[in-house]
Amino acid sequence: MESVDAVVAHIQGLSGSPEEVSQLHSLLKQSEDALRSQAARLAPFLDQLDPSTHTLGYLFFLEACLSEPNSSEQAGYFNPYVVDFINSCSIEQMRLAPEKFISVCKSLKDQVMQFEVPIRGIAPLRTAIRKLQTSSEQLTTLHSDYLILCLLAKCYKAGLSILDDDIFDIDQPRDLFLFCYYGGMINIGLKRFRKALECLHNVITAPMTSLNAIVVEAYKKYILVSLILNRQVPPFPKYASPTVQRNLKGYTQPYIDLANCYATGTFSELEACIQTNLEKFQSDNNLGLVKQVLSSLYKHNIQRLTQTYLTLSLEDIANATQLETPKEAEMHVLRMIEDSEIFATINQKDGMVSFQEDPEQYKTCAMIEHIDSSIQSLMVLSRKLSSLDEHISCDPAYLTKIGKERQKFDFDEFDSVTHKFL
Repeated sequence: MESVDAVVAHIQGLSGSPEEVSQLHSLLKQSEDALRSQAARLAPFLDQLDPSTHTLGYLFFLEACLSEPNSSEQAGYFNPYVVDFINSCSIEQMRLAPEKFISVCKSLKDQVMQFEVPIRGIAPLRTAIRKLQTSSEQLTTLHSDYLILCLLAKCYKAGLSILDDDIFDIDQPRDLFLFCYYGGMINIGLKRFRKALECLHNVITAPMTSLNAIVVEAYKKYILVSLILNRQVPPFPKYASPTVQRNLKGYTQPYIDLANCYATGTFSELEACIQTNLEKFQSDNNLGLVKQVLSSLYKHNIQRLTQTYLTLSLEDIANATQLETPKEAEMHVLRMIEDSEIFATINQKDGMVSFQEDPEQYKTCAMIEHIDSSIQSLMVLSRKLSSLDEHISCDPAYLTKIGKERQKFDFDEFDSVTHKFL
């Protein structure tokens, strides 16, 4: 067994050409157990290595240091080393041991969460994701770690830097569930409810053979966001897993009851339902979202009025939507105008509201650019789907399964049918 000094010498001497690094990789794997057994005395050797030049060796040493159980203070000692390594490491060398790189990054995530300073891990993990990815379409196991830090730090906009990527390459199903679930929560925090609904929809419609806690929690939020955005919860699509269609509603009954009360449009019934299930909503950390559902009922009732009336007094709006005073009605109308949820003007003198049509004519340069961008995105997606379809059609496992299915049919029966038409 080589000494630690000898391993350091190998790292310093074999970190040049790809051939040397490959040889070093073999040597380091042989020394891995020895490094772990001496983890407590490896820290000083990190200062003898350059993370940008000796990336592979530095990674083996750093991962060994972090693998030993340490006190929180001792573990926190390595955080600056981890951050410096992530920022300066060579991508080519790092990708020879990606599992160790992931382990080091997750250690950083755990530490900043333990010290309750999640914001310190956001920038390093974003850099780590970009270095680990072979393309922006790849979902790594660090994506969900990054998003949970954004959530805990309430830096929701930072999460958009990876949420806006189109993901097609997924290794582990759990990574997809967590990525979409946390993505839904971040979009809820930003009040991007349509995007949140897309993320949560991806969780509950992903292929699965059994329910998991992530899917159950995602469906609870899916119900609430659907009510806020669309006033109703859509049925499960046909492509949703039979497991989801049969069992998921049984785990979310208080939320189903809430949706049924919401459908009546009666504020008092909805409020009573919330009070009945208040403890459940609180324990699920969904009470804030439930209150937004309650508030949205006023909005949807006001929106219904715009479909019937051209003008209406604030007092009539308050009565029709079960608001207590015309002043409350005015505040709701003003917020909805500001958010472009309705188009209206308020005459302060007589307290009348005039409802108007959407002024968008869809002929401005900005709108044309938006439409063109959407068309280009659809064309890219279409090409991607065609490529995936071609890849699946050539997959041996798929062809074997299809072959077995075809054997179930009796081709003599088809021949007899064909002869009738000859």
